[in-house]
Amino acid sequence: MTQENRREFNVTTADARTRLDRYLARTAPEFSRSRIQTLIRQGHITVNGVAPRARDMVRAGDHIALVEPPVEAIELAPEKVALSVLFEDDDLIVINKPAGISVHPGAGRKSGTLVNALLSHCKDLSGIGGKERPGIVHRLDRETSGCLVVAKNDFVHVDLARQFASRTVSKIYLALVAGKLRRASGSIVAPITRHRVHRQKMAIAGGRPNGANRFQSRARGTTGKLA
Repeated sequence: MTQENRREFNVTTADARTRLDRYLARTAPEFSRSRIQTLIRQGHITVNGVAPRARDMVRAGDHIALVEPPVEAIELAPEKVALSVLFEDDDLIVINKPAGISVHPGAGRKSGTLVNALLSHCKDLSGIGGKERPGIVHRLDRETSGCLVVAKNDFVHVDLARQFASRTVSKIYLALVAGKLRRASGSIVAPITRHRVHRQKMAIAGGRPNGANRFQSRARGTTGKLA
């Protein structure tokens, strides 16, 4: 590993009592906070020579070393699958993902995903997502269709990830609902967490607040009502 892959930081008094992941995301803005957390879990970041936790508070005088690992080789097979490309340049590509296709490989599934198609379509993809998620900045569920932004290089991947994390990217979802809505528009604010029984689903039950999810009803011929 070359010297340029290693970054070192000395914590000042002004930065003391800050969470390690927040400190590094602010001090090294080329890394998103989620990327920093991944590097910590993988043991690529040390504080005074010791493996830390993301939530540890830094202290004045702490010496932090960050060694970025080399990009993993992509081992997935490219597949000739037609893509609906909404936009593409040298840095990114925007795909209209259809329902019924997974974004990236998972347990027991190494083919038939959007990543396999992208490997055939694109000459280069960001390596930050690892060998199974090259270029993937955000995801959509298998049965959800919509726009998916894919990074072609690491610089754009980091910048896009930061935009999604800071919520400067606006996302609009259209959904079909059963029943009648009491109001034509409004906001739903509730804590969400993973369903206790159906682990692939989410449920409202003492989880983290999900912010204000605005909805707008466009009922045909009837007044919308919230059930």
